[in-house]
Amino acid sequence: MYDGLRNQDCTAPIGLFDSGVGGLSVYKHLAQQLPAERYVYYADTLHVPYGNRDSDDIEALTLIAVEWLYQQGCKLIVIACNSASAHALDAARRHYPQMPIVGLVPALKPAVLDSQSGHVAVLATKATLNGTLLNQVITNIAAPNNTIVTKYFDPMLVPWVEAGMPTTTDTAQRLRQQVKHFADENVDYLVLGCTHYPFFKDFLTYEINARQLSMQIIDSGSAIATRVQYLLAERHLLAKKSTLMQIEQTGICSEYTRYPLTFYASKYDYKLSGLVRRLLGSQTQINYVV
Repeated sequence: MYDGLRNQDCTAPIGLFDSGVGGLSVYKHLAQQLPAERYVYYADTLHVPYGNRDSDDIEALTLIAVEWLYQQGCKLIVIACNSASAHALDAARRHYPQMPIVGLVPALKPAVLDSQSGHVAVLATKATLNGTLLNQVITNIAAPNNTIVTKYFDPMLVPWVEAGMPTTTDTAQRLRQQVKHFADENVDYLVLGCTHYPFFKDFLTYEINARQLSMQIIDSGSAIATRVQYLLAERHLLAKKSTLMQIEQTGICSEYTRYPLTFYASKYDYKLSGLVRRLLGSQTQINYVV
């Protein structure tokens, strides 16, 4: 149980957790918006994916991951996994009442409020689509605004991302066909409700532009980064920028973050380094939790 006495140091890292590499899409937003921070990422590759697991299983695995990040001295933890957030965010906050823990909710609310057609689609895992967080937004926001929300789940999308998103596969073709179907149904917003999915945003954008469709794509990464920044500022835990400014003046900083990402995985995979490099555009050392 979190005692409220540790991890109150502004130099402590921000922890991120996902069942796989999808949470790196959230990390990219954080590193861009908060470049002076240090980040520790934990990928539960031993149990990926979470989307097809039952609620109790997801909660148990999430609490193990949150405890591990707490033991690394993190000052704030982001559950960078929609499925884990949907089924374990409340439990994590109960176990660590003084630790700021940020969860993910698909960016359905802004899509509903901005929709002109009154029909939006959410692409997510089964666990997220059935979870309380998303369905509360449907009940409290979409229904009163007379907006139809179509839920779409393809179990092959996460493996497709982790395989490098080859464009000639059956999964890619199904996604192309689904975009056309959404357009035929007058959907004007696609909500990417899984952290893996922003990595194929360019693929979707190309299909939308090629068909000259009036359709927008939205995910929650930027909003999460803003929320993290607010919580750290509120607790006076934002990293100091003096060292960062000195580094910037020398011209030897990277595009994203001034500290290398510390990446841990729960299962060895010889392909993981290459995958992370493709998704982040930079080399990252992979450490394994024993």
